Amino acid sequence: MNKSPLFLFLIICLFSGCGAYFNQPVGVQNAVYGERTPATAKLVEMPKPKEQIVVGVYKFKDQTGQYKPTELGSTFSTAVTQGATSILIKALQDSKWFVPIERENLGNLLNERNIIRSTRQEYAAKADPNEAVLTPLLFAGVLLEGGIISYDTNIITGGFGARYFGAGGSTQYRQDRVTVYLRLVSTSNGKILNTVYVSKTILSQSIDASLFRYVNLNRLLEVETGFTRNEPIQMAVTEAIEKAVEGLIVDGIKDKLWEVNAPQKQVDDFVAEYDKEKSEADLAELYNRNISENKRGRFGLEASGGIAVMQGDYPSPEPKPMVRGAVKFFFNPAFNLSASTNAFKVGNTGRLDAGYVSLDLNLECLILPRDVVTPFVFAGTGIEFNKKAENLHSKAQFGAGVEYLVSSNFGVKLYGEYNIAFSDNVDYIVSGVRDDFYYRVGLGLTYYFPKATNYKKK
Repeated sequence: MNKSPLFLFLIICLFSGCGAYFNQPVGVQNAVYGERTPATAKLVEMPKPKEQIVVGVYKFKDQTGQYKPTELGSTFSTAVTQGATSILIKALQDSKWFVPIERENLGNLLNERNIIRSTRQEYAAKADPNEAVLTPLLFAGVLLEGGIISYDTNIITGGFGARYFGAGGSTQYRQDRVTVYLRLVSTSNGKILNTVYVSKTILSQSIDASLFRYVNLNRLLEVETGFTRNEPIQMAVTEAIEKAVEGLIVDGIKDKLWEVNAPQKQVDDFVAEYDKEKSEADLAELYNRNISENKRGRFGLEASGGIAVMQGDYPSPEPKPMVRGAVKFFFNPAFNLSASTNAFKVGNTGRLDAGYVSLDLNLECLILPRDVVTPFVFAGTGIEFNKKAENLHSKAQFGAGVEYLVSSNFGVKLYGEYNIAFSDNVDYIVSGVRDDFYYRVGLGLTYYFPKATNYKKK
């Protein structure tokens, strides 16, 4: 039993899962400076302004009102950080575009300034007319308002697992999402100059593997391993806020609210990159689905191969090879007509080995035409005949499959179809009252002509 390939494979998978334990935090760790997010690097590398903008942030707060979900009951711990104002001020400083001034705890600042004045007046040995007075506070040209407006849990959950004779493993995942809004307000007239909306997903994963097996009559082997990884919510909030600050800066450049201290070409390239990202975001739906109008060209050529299985009057059907070539015409993104030529064999062990050619016309429907992966269904009619152009039958067929777009021009598809011949002579024997039928299963590649031949936008 221990030498079986399946057992060895499971043992390898088991110990590969234990790799997460080779770097466990088993000791006391020193304090470290906070990690940078991917948005931090882009914020720091942005072109710098000709003059920094004085900005005030009174409160950038959690507006979700949510508490951490627990399985045991209620909790008073909030779902997201209550220190978003500090995160925003740090992002403003990192960008080098703004001079943040203290407004969140303005009362503390004013009290301290009053203490300084009182101390100077009451305890100074003698008044010095040349002594510098307390400098005035800066005032902000713009204010930043907004907050964390939603925290959605379990927007996607799923997993996979398998177990065989006490050995197996499983994986589970969950995705949450946090959303922030940030708006820029002019202090001179109260006008809202810009608003930015950014969302960030939060991923949680768990993987485990186990083995529960009697190695002999009196000895039981039980092994378990696994790990769980949760993306920190604070890091997700930080990245979303930094991304929002970046958006405010670029939108301000485009609206000529401020000037950039950089060559015009560098500014144009930077803005173009931002516009491209925004246009892609405008085409995106929830769950990172891209809803660009047409992912496939209007015309396509398909080549596929597979097997055909006869279901006729003879017993013991054998899978036989099949090849197919097809031409597709899309009259809208979801529906197309497919004309195909199929060469295939059907057979039964020791009884039948016959070759056929079929000409099929199908109407196909893509269930998710704007997604990279889409299931599809099809139905149609056709004729079939042998290599001598004899034994001609009409038929109908229907089926289903799934297609994955490797690129904008190539798609890989896996499909199965059910063919009903309107004849009982496909296997060259007429017996009983039921007509013959057969299955075909294929794997193919479709080439879609470039988008220049695509549909016109309506």
